Amino acid sequence: MFVFISCGICAMFPSCMSLLSRRGEQRAPRPGQAAVVLNVYDMYWTNWYTAGAGVGVFHSGVQVHGSEWAYGGHPYAFTGVFEITPRDERELGEQFRFRQSVHIGYTDFSEEEVRRLVTELGKQFRGDRYHLMNNNCNHFTSAFCLALCDRDIPAWVNRLAYVSSCVPFLQRCLPNGLSSVKE
Repeated sequence: MFVFISCGICAMFPSCMSLLSRRGEQRAPRPGQAAVVLNVYDMYWTNWYTAGAGVGVFHSGVQVHGSEWAYGGHPYAFTGVFEITPRDERELGEQFRFRQSVHIGYTDFSEEEVRRLVTELGKQFRGDRYHLMNNNCNHFTSAFCLALCDRDIPAWVNRLAYVSSCVPFLQRCLPNGLSSVKE
């Protein structure tokens, strides 16, 4: 099996990620386990130019048991978590382009248990609590992957939000209303 791994510099520049085997780190699934896959999408055309330098605006969803789960904002006090067909960028909108899938691990959760977990996470990831830098789709996929298989998403997926949270000036550069828009 081939998965993305980091060569050291890759943590800063995801374009140098190589397709090498993670021997010893990845194990074969046990009977009854389901793969947990992170599907990553470019959100803006600028990513085609900037992602190679380690900066980009990405949307992500978690694929498990044949469904993909993601998070977006809306003005209402109920869940912003939604289900789509895996890797179907058309369901997300015209500004989204599928980039890649990253194998995260395997889960013992059944499909029913995954749905219950999504319901619980939806209480934290409400539509009216979405924030581009502090509570976005990538924060959701990180929490979901940790709950499913105790593994986090790659750091480069949410790097822009992390950097901007460390440099408050960058958040002030966002146009009014952009920080809480729906993805």
